[in-house]
Amino acid sequence: MKSLLLLALGLARTVVLGARIEAERIVVSVRPYKREQRRCPVCGRACDFYDMANRGAPRLWRAMDLARSACYLEYAPCRVRCPEHGVRTEAVPWARHGARFTRDFEDWVAWLAVRCTASAVSELARVEWHSVGGVCRRVYAELEAARGASRFDGVRRIGIDETSYKKGHKYVTVVVDHDRGCLIWAHEGTGKDVLNLFLDELTREQRRAIEVVTADGARWIRQLVKRRCPNARWVMDPFHVVQWMNDALDAVRCEEWNAARAAARAARPRPEGKRGRPAKGELPPEEVRALEEEAASIKGSRYALVKNPEDLTDGQRARLEALKKRAGSRLVRAWELKEDLRAVFRAADGSEAAELLDDWMHRAAYCKIAKVVAVEKKVRRRRDDIIAAVELGISNGRVEAINNKIKVTVRMGYGFRNTDNLVALLMLRCGDCQPQPPGSPGEGEEEGREGSEERCCLG
Repeated sequence: MKSLLLLALGLARTVVLGARIEAERIVVSVRPYKREQRRCPVCGRACDFYDMANRGAPRLWRAMDLARSACYLEYAPCRVRCPEHGVRTEAVPWARHGARFTRDFEDWVAWLAVRCTASAVSELARVEWHSVGGVCRRVYAELEAARGASRFDGVRRIGIDETSYKKGHKYVTVVVDHDRGCLIWAHEGTGKDVLNLFLDELTREQRRAIEVVTADGARWIRQLVKRRCPNARWVMDPFHVVQWMNDALDAVRCEEWNAARAAARAARPRPEGKRGRPAKGELPPEEVRALEEEAASIKGSRYALVKNPEDLTDGQRARLEALKKRAGSRLVRAWELKEDLRAVFRAADGSEAAELLDDWMHRAAYCKIAKVVAVEKKVRRRRDDIIAAVELGISNGRVEAINNKIKVTVRMGYGFRNTDNLVALLMLRCGDCQPQPPGSPGEGEEEGREGSEERCCLG
């Protein structure tokens, strides 16, 4: 019977003393092996006895369910005096330090949390929803410690960005490793102080090993990275460059729409002594209807202008062709400059990109469209960084994909009050340390073999 309980609960280095049923739960009395008792929970060394924790009262640890009934492990731990870490409650082999859940139970909850909402995990595991965040923190800390090396080792190309996680301009700063395609650091807030926290965690050698940094056009990120990562090459994200031009193009569209609408309003005849709308059935003159149709076509052309030509629908393509027929249109000139800027990032190499970009900047500077000229000034300041994006063939697209996962995580959790829990869940979901369910292959062959031998001895 005791061997069956050990197998069902996945316990190793543990002796079962007995079991009882209390109401709707099962309580199993256990104790560690003699050689596993009185060990420091931090360093694991055997220590001297200090006193009984909680005056000798037994504690309960939530374990995996047995036959649809909640199961708890019962044990009265003592406190030990560690020469290095002082007085601590002794470690137990079935649970992590500071947890009231068994190791297998926490692994199972963390695996579910990566794939389900916190409320669904809480209902399925029958724990409080705020306990899920603490479980994720402990599981991630153990996975990170078991890695054996820093997650920043070997980092050569990184992407930096900020994304909102809550209303009221609440942001989280994220750093992504382009080579591994995973999240390596996240922290609440934005600005130089927050990014400095990431750079402070890197050693001098790790900072000097960074070769490429991608980000948006924020000057403070560039200045800070250039100062603390001297060997890094700054790369301007192509998406943000084209987005600048798309925003300018949409602003020009609004100006053209307002001008066309004003022209149609001014062309409408207004008889003396008559004000307000025209009477029912009274049609405006032909030229007024043409101006109104032109204003309406400009108003509905936003997506036809900003979308890639190859992605346009038939209706959007027809609307764009109608706009092109307008001779001397500022809107069409701005659209052509937007497409020419996109062509820079399709260049075969850096020299071709430099030639195309210089030609674009010359034409944009003299186009007499204020919004486009403002974009040209921003592009000119970042010319070398834009060419570097073409030479290296890299962008911030992977970072934007991680940002989308972050927003999905926040939406699944209906928001997070504790950002530490959010960061721990993000590192489990978007990092390279993925939690495994209990009993899965590769969970630790040596520990599994040792546990099997011990269970066989008990049998």
